[in-house]
Amino acid sequence: MEIFRNYVLISGAIAWIIAQTVKVPIEYIKTRQWNWALLFRAGGMPSSHSALVTAVAHALGLFYGFDSPHFAIGLTLAMVVVYDATGIRRQAGKHAELINAMINDLASGHPLKEEQLREVLGHTPIEAFAGVVLGVVTAQLVWLSVS
Repeated sequence: MEIFRNYVLISGAIAWIIAQTVKVPIEYIKTRQWNWALLFRAGGMPSSHSALVTAVAHALGLFYGFDSPHFAIGLTLAMVVVYDATGIRRQAGKHAELINAMINDLASGHPLKEEQLREVLGHTPIEAFAGVVLGVVTAQLVWLSVS
């Protein structure tokens, strides 16, 4: 039962759940279609990966000190995850988009049906930034509620 008093983990979990949940109405505002699959997918606004690791890093700083090795590890992990989300995974998404366009071109001339690759694998910098802000705010609220 001690896990339910792990406020660093709770901060990260809450930030992740909020980020995944708000993707659905944000997408609806953009497209006027409900896409419930976004609750369980990577990509989209805000970045749940960025929110999760930022909340954990910020909570580590709040609970153990911003000069602690705990915070150093959390911040380093957060930097790697946010970089990956905006860099490598975003590029993989762009490749998938290009490959899907090529498949559509081929399919228009032939009865060729291919499964579409997912194009939203990573995040734009603004999506990652929104996740970072959400993570910091969530950790701060959890810390304030137990302090």
